[in-house]
Amino acid sequence: MDTAPDITASPASVALQRYYTRVQSDLLVRGLLRTDGGGPDTQFTDTMLARTFEQIALAEEYERGAGLTPSRGELGAVKKWVKPVRMAVEFGDRVPQDQIAENRAWVAGYVQKLARITGHPISMSSPGAANFHVLFMSEDDKAEIKPRIRALVPDVNPASLALFDTLPRSIHCLVIAFSEQPNGYAYGEAIAIIRTEHPDLLRRSCIHEEIAQGLGLGNDDPRARPSIFNDDDEFALLTRHDEMLLKILYDPELKPGMGADQARPIVRRKAAALLGGES
Repeated sequence: MDTAPDITASPASVALQRYYTRVQSDLLVRGLLRTDGGGPDTQFTDTMLARTFEQIALAEEYERGAGLTPSRGELGAVKKWVKPVRMAVEFGDRVPQDQIAENRAWVAGYVQKLARITGHPISMSSPGAANFHVLFMSEDDKAEIKPRIRALVPDVNPASLALFDTLPRSIHCLVIAFSEQPNGYAYGEAIAIIRTEHPDLLRRSCIHEEIAQGLGLGNDDPRARPSIFNDDDEFALLTRHDEMLLKILYDPELKPGMGADQARPIVRRKAAALLGGES
């Protein structure tokens, strides 16, 4: 059941809760936010999978270090974690109490699933030992976000930090992943922000998309289907197609920093193996 507006929330937070509830209702009425992972109506081939991998894993959604400035769409390089991912959840002071256990359980279950899919060490941790932080924050917790990010990543790019000054409501949730080395491609830290004004399904959708993006599937592609990496909101939760993208990304042959030409033969071979050579 969706969380009712908290009586202690500010008018701005209550307005966001009502707005996002309307958004979810409208999407569901239109048959979107599917949770079936894809079916007979969403068939795809290994060629399609390899093509969408390039767009989602290699292209950038935003210019690096430039906030929400859209990228020009060029293919970049493989970005992924090499070190183990230790994930922790944190909650703003004004997050409704009835959400906390639910959100924590959703993240923990998803982390177990991602570890199985990728074969990479991904586990839950305490905030002090974590390198991937999932911050559940309400509109009324906004003042906590920037100080917490500075504490976690002291040398954070000012453009990344400035995102949180006037985050539009069209940005449902957000993740920022930081490379271990300046301008590098192996991730060493990530921070996801999930708005707690979302009703249940939109909140779960944010958890699925932002954590997967923070693992290296950072872009969206309008041709990706069935996929959460598509702005059409057809799917709410990680799909069979998306699981394959993660399997490809975390294949040991793909190294952080590999360009498209170097990665392409590996990606095509892995996509063909996953789909039995369908083309």
